[in-house]
Amino acid sequence: MHAQDKGGILPALSLLLIAVAMVSPSQAAYKLQERYSWNQLDFAFPSARLKEQALASGDYIPTNALPVGVEHFGNRLFVTVPRWRDGIPATLTYINMDHSVTGSPELIPYPDWRANTAGDCANSITTAYRIKVDECGRLWVLDTGTVGIGNTTTNPCPYAINIFDLTTNTRIRRYELPAADTNPNTFIANIAVDIGKNCDDAFAYFADELGYGLISYSWELNKSWRFSAHSYFFPDPLRGDFNVAGINFQWGEEGIFGMSLTPIRSDGYRTLYFSPLASHRQFAVSTRILRDETRTEDSYHDFVALDERGPNAHTTSRVMSDDGVELFNLIDQNAVGCWHSSMPYSPQSHGIVDRDDVGLVFPADVKIDENKNVWVLSDRMPVFLLSDLDYSDTNFRIYTAPLATLIENTVCDLRNNAYGPPNTVSIPKQAAPGHSAVGPPLYTTTNQYRSLLSQKPQTSWGPSLPSRNYLPALNGNPGIPGSRNNLNNLGAPGQVVSSVSVSTNTVGPSGIEVPKAYVFNQHNGLNYETSGPHLFPTLQPAPSQLGGGLKTYVNARQSGWWLHQQQG
Repeated sequence: MHAQDKGGILPALSLLLIAVAMVSPSQAAYKLQERYSWNQLDFAFPSARLKEQALASGDYIPTNALPVGVEHFGNRLFVTVPRWRDGIPATLTYINMDHSVTGSPELIPYPDWRANTAGDCANSITTAYRIKVDECGRLWVLDTGTVGIGNTTTNPCPYAINIFDLTTNTRIRRYELPAADTNPNTFIANIAVDIGKNCDDAFAYFADELGYGLISYSWELNKSWRFSAHSYFFPDPLRGDFNVAGINFQWGEEGIFGMSLTPIRSDGYRTLYFSPLASHRQFAVSTRILRDETRTEDSYHDFVALDERGPNAHTTSRVMSDDGVELFNLIDQNAVGCWHSSMPYSPQSHGIVDRDDVGLVFPADVKIDENKNVWVLSDRMPVFLLSDLDYSDTNFRIYTAPLATLIENTVCDLRNNAYGPPNTVSIPKQAAPGHSAVGPPLYTTTNQYRSLLSQKPQTSWGPSLPSRNYLPALNGNPGIPGSRNNLNNLGAPGQVVSSVSVSTNTVGPSGIEVPKAYVFNQHNGLNYETSGPHLFPTLQPAPSQLGGGLKTYVNARQSGWWLHQQQG
């Protein structure tokens, strides 16, 4: 027997044990794949000489730059860098993904260097945070007009919405928020963009984190209005304590912050979900209210409060796919979570799609792009603000993965309940006799798996869009010079202007166009219009299996799945 082992069985067993050891549980759990990373940010200066001059003059201080926002469109990945400290040469930048497939690329100012000049209010962007590309190929950027952070903040420029056409790389509108829409405490970092029946039927919503308000802007009217002082916009005084990367700190004044929009409901409107940063609750309101300027003072009861999500559940960024899957960062847990909006808020209907106590320290921004790929930017922000980053270590990372891969085998994947008991969810049951059918659909735990549902119909928009004009605003912005100056090339007065319509495939009640995603989910027994109290699961971070603190990092994220896609 010993001779036989020496000849074949033991070597084979050894190879098997080595293979098993190489695939550790922590590595196998990773779904997000690292695409780009930096120890410190670098910028694509026109020449080496100009870069040296910027370094010498203090116009470029690499260790003062922190990325906070990400957005993808076509072959470009946009990254925003606020001017919190001196030495930030550009705030709105992008990566040319054709030239830089991975690695630590230089950030290219968008649309050019001049448009990133701090303090040039009418022509440039001073500081950008979160940005959004809509279905019509437009990039929405709110310029806060600020330099500095906290007590060092100055306001050389007013808040202004800048909208770019990504097919021509030109700014097609700039709109300054009027004084009535802000207050001395205003700080706006987040934006949500709502496209209705066509590209002209567009609204943007802005969360005023420290001024405690919600601002609506209409593209067609070129006008904005503010919902103020709703108690749901304020921080929870019991939820201002944070623990991230071993640092305890208090952000007790942080109000309404992260926002996401559902697909269009049967009434033609969406639901906006939002959370204050210093809170564990989620709130909701219909865009029917937000789109109506006359409802700013009498809409208190149209806002809905959901239950607390549980401990360690602060979130700053959220996004929802066109088939109802919401992703959000969990900054206390170094994780990204998920919830399907057709499901009630309950421990069984929330999941964690990825967690990493090194690579996902403060996952600052989460986005879903036009190809249903997810992008996550992590930046160790509390360490940057409250301590000192180690610039010999990797500090900033951008991860990506297909949405279907992230939610696979989680409770958020309603196409295929392969995750099994105890989180298997069946088709909604009919209300039992004697019970009201009002409220969320009933779900039961079962051992029977639902067959795989057909794929959601694809929307028609993508990186390549037909040329088009946009509807000129009905009125300018009174009292703001130049509010219509950028519309001169958008068509003469009275001219019929065409737009690209959002993909639809049926007509609902009262002739309202209903998107394919809504029809798809209704056909499969899902409902976006549930309401009532919900409960978020109590999710505790798993103990880290990694030694050596933040400097230790596994390579499981670097499989390069996108390369296989390109080759295929």
